[in-house]
Amino acid sequence: MGTAASSRFVTLGRISGLYGVKGWVKVYSHTSPLTNILKYPDWYLKTGNDWQRFQLETGKPHGKGIIAKLGGVDDRDLAAGLINRDIAVPRDQLPDLDEQGYYWTDLEGLKIHTTHGVELGILDHLFETGSNDVMVVKGERQRLIPYIEDVVKSVDLVDGVMTVDWDPDF
Repeated sequence: MGTAASSRFVTLGRISGLYGVKGWVKVYSHTSPLTNILKYPDWYLKTGNDWQRFQLETGKPHGKGIIAKLGGVDDRDLAAGLINRDIAVPRDQLPDLDEQGYYWTDLEGLKIHTTHGVELGILDHLFETGSNDVMVVKGERQRLIPYIEDVVKSVDLVDGVMTVDWDPDF
């Protein structure tokens, strides 16, 4: 365990509960497949405004989720203090993507404009629905916009703008 300096972290999941009495935790993974979160030997858990490093001792699929054992967390009481904490890794540990690929974290914070130049707000976060991913855009009101090719027309990470084919009244 140790504290990490503030650098660019990417959230890959969250501690969602306890498993047993020996410090194991249930993990909600944002990775695809779910078990990819277990490929990272060091997990950084959000503590206030800082990230605390934990070594992943072991982990495995369990039911529809993941369970994991972190170094230095050897009983249920210590593990309970980790519930609802985000799990992240440094950005530079993620695999490189091709020019057309983006991690969700790259898109969060972009200004969302329609193809007619109407600003809808800021992309707050994305989530999966099973059929497609959905963007949560916060502006004068919250909008749920599908993240699909027919809707997303362009992404400009340099200028921080995404253009979508979307009716502002919807």
